[in-house]
Amino acid sequence: MTVAPPAGSTAAPAARLPLSGLMALSAAAFTAVMTELLPAGLLPRMAADLRVSEGRVGFLVTGYALASFLAAVPLTAASRGLPRRPVLLGALVGFACCNAVTALSSAYALTFVARLTAGVMGGLLWAMLVGYAARMVPAEQRGRAIAIVLAGITLALSLGVPAGTALADALGWRAVFALLTVVAVLLAVWVRWRVPGFPGEAAGACVPLRRVAALPGIATVLSVTLLLLLGHQVMYTYVAPFAEHAGFGHTGPVLLMFGVATVAGIWVTGVLVDRYLRRTLLTALATIACALLALGLYARSPAVLLVSVALWGAAFGGAPTLIQTALVDACGPVNADVATSLQTTVYNAGIAAGSLTGGLVLEGAGAGPLPWAALPLIAAALAVVALGHGRAFPVRRPTEDRFKSPATSNSSRS
Repeated sequence: MTVAPPAGSTAAPAARLPLSGLMALSAAAFTAVMTELLPAGLLPRMAADLRVSEGRVGFLVTGYALASFLAAVPLTAASRGLPRRPVLLGALVGFACCNAVTALSSAYALTFVARLTAGVMGGLLWAMLVGYAARMVPAEQRGRAIAIVLAGITLALSLGVPAGTALADALGWRAVFALLTVVAVLLAVWVRWRVPGFPGEAAGACVPLRRVAALPGIATVLSVTLLLLLGHQVMYTYVAPFAEHAGFGHTGPVLLMFGVATVAGIWVTGVLVDRYLRRTLLTALATIACALLALGLYARSPAVLLVSVALWGAAFGGAPTLIQTALVDACGPVNADVATSLQTTVYNAGIAAGSLTGGLVLEGAGAGPLPWAALPLIAAALAVVALGHGRAFPVRRPTEDRFKSPATSNSSRS
């Protein structure tokens, strides 16, 4: 919606958000998450059909994540000079092909190769989405655009994966992967129609990866990303045993409460991020810390458990948007793909290390200490943001891009 300036103001009206193009990118995020996580909900069916154990089907998720982790940085660096829309279309077509092979394959080895290839496509896609959204809008609308794109992740987690699992009950797991194939093809058409093309970086204008990583503020944003994901995964990975420890025997309502709250958190963040990024992130991290404190002290009260999980979900739902917007502010849209590939690697490392840490706590001391293991990590992230007044989390966000270059400031229909 176009916002009129206040009476007496000479400011130009705010530009209209390119909603169709941003929704296409959000749908791409939705498709990537569905492709990555759906096998986790289909373990018994896929194991029986492929004649392997459920553990080996679980490796299909692990293989995807590992390939995405390894491919994000080198593949992004190698493709920086290419026109951006063809690279995005290539990733979507790659998803379509990999899901088609998964739907048709009766051999576990072939299915595993398809999943590894899909993981490579995912690593490339995740590195592109945030930077693409940032280049489609002016700086003052960047946070809202990123929030729209990242909402596809939350919708996939809260609605898509459960719906895909239910559809597999009715039609079979192969039909679900066939449907994802069709969705990826239609999405590629949508992207070609509604998402603008941008040129790649000129050979002489490419900032080396090590220099992007060394830009002021980048290391700070990446450290907050790592601390947040470590603390979150310590607790989230083991919500089921913690709920059981607290005397709340049904994990489903707890996860539903978390999922619904994350949707609300993304909506609130989209409203606030462009004006109050720093304050909103501080509030989100403080809310997570308070929720963990409440879980550590009073989780045996069902009301406290559910309210704390809801607050945690709402705060965490908006945190990735806030952190990724801060990252693009620090590096500029021209360097966003490379910076986001670094963040994707850190994000996955945080997930893996957080899950491992939580597992060690669970095995050694039980579920009760999990909030106390997570709380110092979130508190550390809060401290880093509170003390970071420079390029990473400034009190006043930049109103224009600091890293413009002729090669990237104009869109191309390539």
